[in-house]
Amino acid sequence: MKSFAALFNAIDQSTKTTVKVAALADYFATAPDTDRIWTIAIFSGRRPKRAVTTTRLREWGAEVAGIPLWLFEEAYPIVGDLAETIALVLPPPSSDSDHGLSHWINVLRGLSDMDEDARKAVVLQAWDSLDTTQRFLFNKLLTGGFRIGISQKLMTRALARATGRDEAEMAHRLMGDWDPATTTWDALIEADDPSANASRPYPFYLAYGLDDEVENLGKPKDWQAEWKWDGIRGQLIVRDGAHFVWSRGEELMTDRFPEFARARDFIPDGTVLDGELLVWGTDGPQSFNALQKRIGRKTVPKKLLSDAPVILYAYDLLEWQGVDIRQEPLADRRATLSDLCQNLPDDAPVKLSPSVTFDSWITLADIRASARDASAEGLMLKRLDSPYRTGRKKGDWWKWKLDPLTIDAVMIYAQSGHGRRANLFTDFTFAVWKGNELIPFTKAYSGLTDDEFRKITAWVKKNTKERFGPVRSVTPEHVFEIAFEGIQASPRHKSGVALRFPRMSRWRHDKPIHEANSLDDLNEMLDTYG
Repeated sequence: MKSFAALFNAIDQSTKTTVKVAALADYFATAPDTDRIWTIAIFSGRRPKRAVTTTRLREWGAEVAGIPLWLFEEAYPIVGDLAETIALVLPPPSSDSDHGLSHWINVLRGLSDMDEDARKAVVLQAWDSLDTTQRFLFNKLLTGGFRIGISQKLMTRALARATGRDEAEMAHRLMGDWDPATTTWDALIEADDPSANASRPYPFYLAYGLDDEVENLGKPKDWQAEWKWDGIRGQLIVRDGAHFVWSRGEELMTDRFPEFARARDFIPDGTVLDGELLVWGTDGPQSFNALQKRIGRKTVPKKLLSDAPVILYAYDLLEWQGVDIRQEPLADRRATLSDLCQNLPDDAPVKLSPSVTFDSWITLADIRASARDASAEGLMLKRLDSPYRTGRKKGDWWKWKLDPLTIDAVMIYAQSGHGRRANLFTDFTFAVWKGNELIPFTKAYSGLTDDEFRKITAWVKKNTKERFGPVRSVTPEHVFEIAFEGIQASPRHKSGVALRFPRMSRWRHDKPIHEANSLDDLNEMLDTYG
């Protein structure tokens, strides 16, 4: 655990990408194979399942520290992180452990088979042999909440440096449904056949938001435009007589969308399609609201399959006849994809996402304005000669989204943030008017500057009306403009509506609370955009 803790400190204490990559590369070049494979797993979200509740951890931490539980609970919101709070209050360890990361992972994985007394004994013994940083990391793994500022891109870059292999190859190797408990370093990183796993998807190519005038992209004829669909980005893989459906978040979703079981009947073996998972209605693709009925369901009843059938609206072809064609120009990949889709049966759950025809940027801007009518978020702009790259790259693919919907709302509750913002109030609940009553309708925690968060924190401390645990009720006084991407009906909310991706776009110092929007305004938006 010592070398893993040293790696964590090196990453945590620097904001420089070069420093983080160098630290990771050195670690991957020297650490034991089992530790290396688990480090990759942890940084890519493959953490051991939580085996102890946070309630028990708080109780055990207070007991070992020799402090009353109420005092621990007071310290917790100040620190802002349970794992760190426990690590800080515990007394110094009585022994020193030389066990590596994989040893402690196996300890955690073994907890699920123990009764509570045995679990407690194991956890307390671990705390008594680890220093503060190691305890913190152990606790993060124990709670299943391990997150660190390492992107997949940085990790693949570090692996490429440590192994002397191509970065894109490393990114591809890390994709798919591999298990760190059964996968070896050699099989995942060193083996000569990285495509042995038939289900392995390709790393997704991600676009940046257009941050310049569209005219500066050059000649319109060099670009393809298509709708930016409001669904789930996914890959459909047909290999070795089987099919697999992956989300952009590397979640295998094959069983959640049984519609694609027929894909093997009409899509040739050795094919990988990139596209958007959408509900397909009588009028074509539906909004994200329709897809939400299917999200999270492990099994899908027949009625829901009938009411909300899902298709892949394909817009790119990554593998054809068993050959990786990502380096071919987009125009060529699309031509092959178009030929494939033209020969599909009408009821196939795969359809070609059409390109948007335009002859000038002015024409395209007018088309973009109608995106919501097409159940889209805006447009995608792709250079016709571009390859399919790995990760987020600037230059060839751009998102040209519509401006978000906005509504002015009154802040009525505030809650402290976490981590470096644990001493600031950053999580807020907002309300709109229903007659003379303020009705809460959404929460938001992003969009303000650090200086604005400090100012609103000082105000909250002076204007708290009531406390409900970590939440404070405050005097209705401040109006904020809330931006969001979509709205839908929600019987679970008192307001009857739910917003998609709400955030604070600005603090309306110029607007008194009686000029904030009403629930009627929200319902009018729901009728228009829901």
